[in-house]
Amino acid sequence: MVAIIKTGASIRSTFYYNENKLKQGVAECIMAGNYPDDSANLTEQERLYMLLKLAALNTNVVRNSVHISLNFDPSEQHSKALLGEISQAYMEKIGFGDQPYLVYQHHDSGHPHIHIVSVKVDTNGKRIETQNIGRNQSERARKEIEKEFYLVKADGRKQQQIQNLKPAMVSANYGKVETKRAISNVLSGVIDKYKYTSIPELNAVLNQYNVAADRGSEDSRTFKKGGLHYRLMNDKGERVGVPIKASDFHQKPTLKYLQTKFETNEQLRQTDKLRIKNAIDFTLYGKQNVTLDRLINNLKRDGIDTVLRKNDAGLIYGITYVDHRSKSVFNGSTLGKNYSAKAIQERCVPFVQQPANVISNEVKQTQPGKNIGAPASTPSYALKNSSQLNENKISDGTNALFDPVKQDGFTPSALRAGKRRKKKGISQSL
Repeated sequence: MVAIIKTGASIRSTFYYNENKLKQGVAECIMAGNYPDDSANLTEQERLYMLLKLAALNTNVVRNSVHISLNFDPSEQHSKALLGEISQAYMEKIGFGDQPYLVYQHHDSGHPHIHIVSVKVDTNGKRIETQNIGRNQSERARKEIEKEFYLVKADGRKQQQIQNLKPAMVSANYGKVETKRAISNVLSGVIDKYKYTSIPELNAVLNQYNVAADRGSEDSRTFKKGGLHYRLMNDKGERVGVPIKASDFHQKPTLKYLQTKFETNEQLRQTDKLRIKNAIDFTLYGKQNVTLDRLINNLKRDGIDTVLRKNDAGLIYGITYVDHRSKSVFNGSTLGKNYSAKAIQERCVPFVQQPANVISNEVKQTQPGKNIGAPASTPSYALKNSSQLNENKISDGTNALFDPVKQDGFTPSALRAGKRRKKKGISQSL
């Protein structure tokens, strides 16, 4: 099992990411932990307002939402009941056992996984600390749950899947034998294992291991004859060393052979698109503060490398995603318009270094109530009164859990009285 924890400044955004999946028919809400009723008996608004109710108890907690994904091995097909038990055990072990949380089972990826939505403010209005929770509490919880529920262990799997190849080392003394051996090791781990559909996509993988496939210029004899060379690259991305003909390698990764792979891979990789798209959407959905660098780092932690293509002026004109888990490679435009280089740059914000104290109190107070990611029909932040809830489903005693919390912004009576006394004293002295 692999656990990924993310926090955010908008509970609505996190909530509607999963609710929209539910409406699309690719997800189910299978559990409502610490709610007054089962998930099947709760309306969409009731599921949301329970989380907002707690968040409103402490508006100083800006990043108040918690979004967790628990990912299982493709060979594991767990029942909803077992997924519920795993979710409950995990939340208890990371310190969220008493928090309300929603569990969604997603069916839009090549591997079984669930999403858990919760809030970082407890019933006493205290902030729940999540600093290093992924490295500490979550990692311990993962290992304990793998043993307790006999799950496929994640230890070592990511290393085997992502780092099973080492970059070809470039020495000071280039030689054909040394170069050939270094390139051959990389080709063995890439050519027949990754799903690419063009030379540039193949190079998106090879370049990460200091190797490049080279057809030469269009005017070259190699290009015209349909030839192909492989070359080493240095740390600056420059092609160095002795070029080796594709036919000289025992794998015979010639252009003709690769073209047959292109056609086969086009079909094989179709089911892998959703994983990359979901990983991108999961990071960007409803957020207005994600830079391109942050997106790239988040994807890398999920086993996806992002390769940017830039012109001589340094402007990005292309983007390619290399998914080391599914072994698939996609140009951004192949995934869809929203995942092209232009669209991704528009969806991200440019990095701007700002002073630490530029956020005003007004911004901090209004930020938790942002209605980011909610449909146009979503009610305003004011929570509905208990009389509007279904009294046949939820008793009067539990209706209070969904009651709105008034935040009028009024000055406490003690302070008002102090101001009046001060004013009165001044008038008397005059």
